[in-house]
Amino acid sequence: MPSVPRNRAVQSPPWNRPNAWASMLARTPAPAHFTRRGLEGALVARRRIEYGFAMKTVLLLVGSNLFMTYAWYGHLRTLRSAPWYVAVLASWAVAFFEYALQVPANRIGYGRFSLGQLKIMEEVIALAVFVPFSIVYMKEAPKLDYLWAALCIVAAAYFIFRSR
Repeated sequence: MPSVPRNRAVQSPPWNRPNAWASMLARTPAPAHFTRRGLEGALVARRRIEYGFAMKTVLLLVGSNLFMTYAWYGHLRTLRSAPWYVAVLASWAVAFFEYALQVPANRIGYGRFSLGQLKIMEEVIALAVFVPFSIVYMKEAPKLDYLWAALCIVAAAYFIFRSR
């Protein structure tokens, strides 16, 4: 049996000592990715990942709003003479695809964006989709009111995203 020198006490394993892991980590040199240059690279990579999640959220919301706008207003042109229940069923069929994009967009975006930020982002996208839809598809004349509404939405987006 190996002998223990008298001047050294037998220590219990690190998992039995409360601060042992912290002292072991303090003595361990920092990995390369935590050095100044490596940390900057890690932050750049994290920004790219966050940008990718933001873009996925935005693109899914754009697709969702295309379906939503058509489901809400497209029947006013295409099913004008059909009974209301046919328009409802057709709108629900289109709305399914809206939800198939909206739900993943919100699930991807929530946590990276606050709930308020997601909602304002959706409103900005909804207006950006609705105005061309109403002008091109519904053949309505452009109105100056669209500009004022857009400025209000842009102001809302500024206030909800300024703390980010």
